[in-house]
Amino acid sequence: MSLEIRNLTGGYGEITIAQNITLSLQSGEWLSLIGANGSGKSTFLKLISRILTPQQGLVLLDGKAIHNEPAAIVAQKLAILPQQQTVPEGLTVRQLVSLGRAPHQGWWQWELSKEDVEKVDVAISQTGMNRFVDRPVEQLSGGERQRAFLALALAQNPQVLLLDEPTTYLDICYQLQLLELLKSLNQEYKMTIITVLHEINLAARYSSRIAMLNKGELFCLGTPAQVLNPDNLAQTFGVEVIILETPAGLQICPIAPASGT
Repeated sequence: MSLEIRNLTGGYGEITIAQNITLSLQSGEWLSLIGANGSGKSTFLKLISRILTPQQGLVLLDGKAIHNEPAAIVAQKLAILPQQQTVPEGLTVRQLVSLGRAPHQGWWQWELSKEDVEKVDVAISQTGMNRFVDRPVEQLSGGERQRAFLALALAQNPQVLLLDEPTTYLDICYQLQLLELLKSLNQEYKMTIITVLHEINLAARYSSRIAMLNKGELFCLGTPAQVLNPDNLAQTFGVEVIILETPAGLQICPIAPASGT
């Protein structure tokens, strides 16, 4: 499933944040968005996911402009895990994850089908939430809540998955577990993934390509080795770095503020 973004521009009201971004992804790619705070990463992700309406430009999913398609049709193919989630009061984890099947149900359906139940069970199991299925979502810790909402997104059975800083609230063990899960989904099911990652070293380790944003614009795009170099990092993050080759791939070691910052 191809995802094409053409001259995408948008923000909040009359304020423009993301400007004239053009890129495309093929099925099974993993693209990570990185950049300094305020560079437009989350805004760009919201524009791709229909949360925000573009001021100009197009987002094409298999050649169709998603902002002109019914929301339920888009949700059958594309899911998002936002940075902040609204926690519905009184809903258990299983009930929350079951909402992910709504785009696949007809308006006349009141109960989950056998296939729906299977998809919900798989999503709960994949995210390690089995022992929390009957617990109200508002009683979960931050990390547990993050995994519950990821299960909700996975229950949609999407072909494109968008995640805005998915490792937030997770300790290092759960960060790696989550990213390894995404890696397996990416490789086994050819799921296209776009992540906003605050931790550059995790982006370098897991991504097929990296898009570096600076002041709302696409500064550079390429493989981790192409994008993560001292000049690019100095210009976008204002730091001097050393690039290390490790068994886990490229690792970035900040050493000082860049001169002039």
